[in-house]
Amino acid sequence: METNREAIEKLLFKALEKGPIADTRAWAAEAHVAHGDGLVGLLNAHSVEGGVLKKEQFKKEFWELTEDGERVLKEGAPEVQLFRAIPAEGKTKKALQAEMGAVCNAGGFSEAMKNRWLTYDKATDTLKRAVADVEDNVQKALAEIKAGRVPDKKEESVLKTRRKFIRFVSETSYKVELIGKLGEQKKLASDLTVAMLRSGAWKDVAFKQYNFNSLGSLTTGGYVHPLVKMRQQMRQIFLEMGFQEMETDNYVESSFWNFDSLFQPQQHPARDMHDTFFLADPRLADLSDCPADYRERVRVTHEKGGDGSIGWRYKWSEEESRKNILRTHTTASSSRRLFRAVQDCLKAGEPFRPIKCFSIDRVFRNETVDATHLSEFHQVEGFIADYDVGLPQLLDTMITFFAKLGMTDLRFKPAFNPYTEPSMEVFAYHPALGKTIEIGNSGVFRPEMIRPMGVPKNVSVIAWGLSLERPTMIMNNISTIRSLFGAECSLNYIRNGSIVMLDK
Repeated sequence: METNREAIEKLLFKALEKGPIADTRAWAAEAHVAHGDGLVGLLNAHSVEGGVLKKEQFKKEFWELTEDGERVLKEGAPEVQLFRAIPAEGKTKKALQAEMGAVCNAGGFSEAMKNRWLTYDKATDTLKRAVADVEDNVQKALAEIKAGRVPDKKEESVLKTRRKFIRFVSETSYKVELIGKLGEQKKLASDLTVAMLRSGAWKDVAFKQYNFNSLGSLTTGGYVHPLVKMRQQMRQIFLEMGFQEMETDNYVESSFWNFDSLFQPQQHPARDMHDTFFLADPRLADLSDCPADYRERVRVTHEKGGDGSIGWRYKWSEEESRKNILRTHTTASSSRRLFRAVQDCLKAGEPFRPIKCFSIDRVFRNETVDATHLSEFHQVEGFIADYDVGLPQLLDTMITFFAKLGMTDLRFKPAFNPYTEPSMEVFAYHPALGKTIEIGNSGVFRPEMIRPMGVPKNVSVIAWGLSLERPTMIMNNISTIRSLFGAECSLNYIRNGSIVMLDK
């Protein structure tokens, strides 16, 4: 019985007798043969030294539509489908969601609103057409790309990265030529065995040629990632400036330490699912690391205020504070460490001792990935709790720290944070992007945050949360964070990276 390999072999050589095959992938598609291990194995077997085939390998690179892209090509872009499903008198969003849920969820509603094709009356939940008709440019572009047109950078950003309608394909193919007849191939021996020597058979055996001048493959060692280099450098600077490192090994935080202890109201948008990853199991924390009397002081401050503040004027929920999340910032660690420092002094019966702490660790936010944002990144956290410190000392600390890092072109801008006042954003010039980008946020912790902890009234706390990735981008002249961290990061870039970073 003829095997599949033998059948492919017959088809291949029958085609080669008519002339060379310029592209084995194209031939395989026409012959309804899989261009996999079977065909490639035949090519390799018949093209070794003494073989009857000559093959040349080359790369085929092209753009193709994804499954979603093929659906859009057939049915139209989701936003166009949605637009055309709305009659002249309009339709409720709820009815459209029930009727065209998949289209709405595929970006139909958001894209149509962004293009200003529709108007939405929130009071009646009604969508109406804002224009007479629309053109399906997405479907048109996908048809052209399928026909062979190469997308431009803007199309690639939208159709590949954001909407996942196209993908770039790189495949290996071969050009094959027949240089002998099937059956003429000699089987060459690769090793001289003891049996050959004993029997004398080695005299009649054809051996593969040995290249005694060839070098073995070079072994590769470990390489330090640019982020690790920057982390080590920042850590060393903080230690030289007299800071002590905080423990930040808990990626899962309770909402109490992440939000409530920082005087961040429970209805704040940062707690919304669009910004925070909530845990399903375990959903709630036991708050065993937080005394009940401290939680009660936090509750009162949120609801009624204190120290001249009127609070947030809402009913504080302990269940909301117990929700487990992937921490959105390491400021939760600062809050916990500051509280512990106060408790240590109270237990010892001593006045508050000034303290300087820092940490560099990973945080998580449900954000859209772009050139300067990731959903998983690092935060360089720090605070100084001392008598009579404020904005001047904060500015001096930031300038000194970044100067030691080699970054002197800084800008500062007033900002708002629920737990700092005054607040200040830190910016630095990015030469690869040609613009100033934010590299951190900072401020003076509000009394509503630190007084419930027991911090004395003549003690204030300056604090900051800086980026690790963005200074690394600036120092290494990298234009997009995705080439530094994640699946698009080039291993060759890491292997060839500089050993040290010198002051520019």
